[in-house]
Amino acid sequence: MAEATCVQIDEPGGPEAMRLVRREVGEPGPGEIRVRHHAVGLNFIDIYQREGLYPLPLPATLGMEAAGVVEAAGEGVAHLSEGTRVAYATGPVGAYSEARVMPAQNVCALPDGIGFETGAAMMLKGLTVEYLFNRTATLSPGDTVLFHAAAGGVGLIACQWARAAGITLIGTAGSDEKCALAREHGAAHVINYRTEDFAARVREITDGAGVRTVFDSVGKDTWDGSLDCLAPFGLMVTFGNASGKVPPFDPGILGPKGCLYVTRPTLFGHLTSREKAQEMADNLFTKVTGGDVAIRIDQRFALEDVAEAHRALEARRTTGATVLTVS
Repeated sequence: MAEATCVQIDEPGGPEAMRLVRREVGEPGPGEIRVRHHAVGLNFIDIYQREGLYPLPLPATLGMEAAGVVEAAGEGVAHLSEGTRVAYATGPVGAYSEARVMPAQNVCALPDGIGFETGAAMMLKGLTVEYLFNRTATLSPGDTVLFHAAAGGVGLIACQWARAAGITLIGTAGSDEKCALAREHGAAHVINYRTEDFAARVREITDGAGVRTVFDSVGKDTWDGSLDCLAPFGLMVTFGNASGKVPPFDPGILGPKGCLYVTRPTLFGHLTSREKAQEMADNLFTKVTGGDVAIRIDQRFALEDVAEAHRALEARRTTGATVLTVS
């Protein structure tokens, strides 16, 4: 039986909690595939799981996103077969590996025009933008939104998607260089939140009206200001905690601030069937192959250097997407 290297944690902790181990990779059972990875995506959810913010059964192999080639398909798998190029962003965890056996339901065939590194870098981030824009806020051309962390992997996709859809996106980032990057990718306005009061700037940009929707993956540091950016009956979409968890709050403040709405969606709440996963992936693939969205990969680390990759992401030293390469 073949073996593969994977990244495992035995208990929650810092980047040092991850270690390389060899394990056997078995045959796929009914509804499963065995996939040989070529590239693996790195995401903040991996850090949350490593730290224990999102607890996992231990020991665990991290990772939710990768691209590679199907080596074998189990009984009942009709949409994939041996040799199919694939990409995915789904559970269970285990993408930080050379090869794995996993459920086939949410694994999608990767178009020939999209490379493995791009596939690994775009699935979780791109599908996140797809559900945020198409299934959470239901945006229309002419709408104005605020998107935090606009120079990150999700943010740069969101900037381009918004531009293609005729949406005015105000992006925030933590440096002038990152702001320039967000503007280059389609943000109509940019705000350096380290040097400017972003809530005051949003009100200035919108002539006091505020924005229809705020998309916030930063969490604790931007929560209060984000609520102050919203127009009456606006929607606060919190979908990440890069700066820490949002503290408990009194829902009673939402009325005086303009009868606001708050939601905490997840990608995995939408991936409920193979058909839904494929529909969402097709929307993303069309954006990429059609040229509306380019996937920017600014950092590459070998699988064995995963700890340094996590340190860079946690320190917000990254822009665009980060991938782990698998030899």
